[in-house]
Amino acid sequence: MVLLVLGSASPASAHAALRTTDPEDGTILQRAPRTLTLTYTESVGLLTDSFRVYDPGNHRLSTGQADHAPGRSDTVRVPLPARLAKGTYVVAWRVVSADSHPVSGALTFSVGERTVTTATAPGQTENRTTTSLYNIARYLAYLAATVLLGAAAFLAYCRPPRRAPLRPLFLAGGATLLGSTLALLLLRGPYEEGTAPTFASLGRTLTTRPGELLLARLALLLVAAVCAVCLRRWGGAVPRPAALTAGATLALALALTWSAAEHASAGIQVPLAIASTTLHLLATAAWLGGLAALLLTLRATVPPQVITRFSRLALTSVIVLVVTGVYQSWRGLGTWQALTDTTYGRVLLAKLAAVGLLLAAAAWSRRWTARLAVPAAKILEPAGGPALPAPVVADADTQLPFRHLRRSVLAEAAVGVVVLVLTTLLTSTLPGRAAEEAATAETGIPAASVTTVPFAVGDSGHGKVQITFDPGRVGPNSVQAVVYGANGALAAVPELRITMTLPAQRLGPLDTGLADRGGYWATNSFDLPIPGTWTMKVTVRVSDLDQVTVSRTVRVAR
Repeated sequence: MVLLVLGSASPASAHAALRTTDPEDGTILQRAPRTLTLTYTESVGLLTDSFRVYDPGNHRLSTGQADHAPGRSDTVRVPLPARLAKGTYVVAWRVVSADSHPVSGALTFSVGERTVTTATAPGQTENRTTTSLYNIARYLAYLAATVLLGAAAFLAYCRPPRRAPLRPLFLAGGATLLGSTLALLLLRGPYEEGTAPTFASLGRTLTTRPGELLLARLALLLVAAVCAVCLRRWGGAVPRPAALTAGATLALALALTWSAAEHASAGIQVPLAIASTTLHLLATAAWLGGLAALLLTLRATVPPQVITRFSRLALTSVIVLVVTGVYQSWRGLGTWQALTDTTYGRVLLAKLAAVGLLLAAAAWSRRWTARLAVPAAKILEPAGGPALPAPVVADADTQLPFRHLRRSVLAEAAVGVVVLVLTTLLTSTLPGRAAEEAATAETGIPAASVTTVPFAVGDSGHGKVQITFDPGRVGPNSVQAVVYGANGALAAVPELRITMTLPAQRLGPLDTGLADRGGYWATNSFDLPIPGTWTMKVTVRVSDLDQVTVSRTVRVAR
């Protein structure tokens, strides 16, 4: 149920974000531009139909082939027709960011004058079925890899006396990882293009970096399956160091197929970020996947040293997770403010809370592990004699600790699933540092503040208002507001009012004094006197009798 809910949720923004455009969004030009230029916060890949331009009559224009600017993988140019009629044009775009996630958006520009347009830019939105299936496959791949690698680490390091209880874990983990990887490979093209599931773009997917990494993952799974069969048949003839080296190499290569395709592959300090992410994934697998293996092993009584070894493995994993997690959080956030002001920061806080619960459950498990070691020491080192081989514990002194240990390990595993889900969400969420980069122009001056406010009035008054404060800081600002109807086209309304209130200082409401400029509302002189978190109230009247007021918070910096 968790996978279905999260898989069908609206997709989060990925790493790349639109930094600047030429012409700028919402501007009125005296002369028609010959080229549309878009600059992103990181390098982007182009699709077969990345850009669509619609004229004021909602007719798609025939544009030239989009390509990257010379030496700029983050800048894309689109040649426009030689003659453009007066009116407002809508541009819909969809590209693939360097960390493999597709991003899309739209902008408008006007030639001569701004007009009400009916353009809705079809075909550039997400296909919910494809996105849901792709997200579910991503969650399953993370979960299966964690279980598979963690069970292998548990078997190699903790050395349980019986391997049979772990066999279903290996089979289920391997089969799930194989199936989810195949699904990701088949869905990759439709996911990038925002279309319904189809195999038509599989050929193009195989030539992209995400497609190549998925193929590498399939190849590694095949090699791992062959090695597992060989070890099962001739395990006694294979030296333990050689088997451990081969297993560690395969685990490292599998983890790289994730870290080389996600956020670590874009942004600052890429080599260090990929290394940190790889270690983070392996430590997560050793701890949480090892928990699943321990849970199955504890269905029967086991030597206490198996549990003690896993306790040491889990402690080492936690140390690695803390070190790499701190670095990745700094790299993704950029500032403390992003921890609460961005979606990435809020998801990270939720993950930290879940990890805190996980550590509490782990501490409880270590308590019962320590109690198991007391009776085991009495058995292993009898007074006046040499140490004896470790027996399988089954006496009355250990039954109570074992029962409590099973429960605490089950609690750890349950919280671990939540941690994995939140980790997967983080990989598809725009990092705070990238959000700040997107909000800052190349000159270093903060960009205009843009807020979109949806509204609903009666049965027919549905739409949204896009409000721009320029520069969006303390002092004089120009304010522009554009109303969009339910179909996504520009809409005319009889009245639009916007007031600003600063509750912390008991200031306001201040009326922006918007005036109808023929298709949009604006004022060139509105003063924001104090920084802080303002409450913006937007009142939209769609008829003589129907109106609605919607509130949003807006942060104003100095």
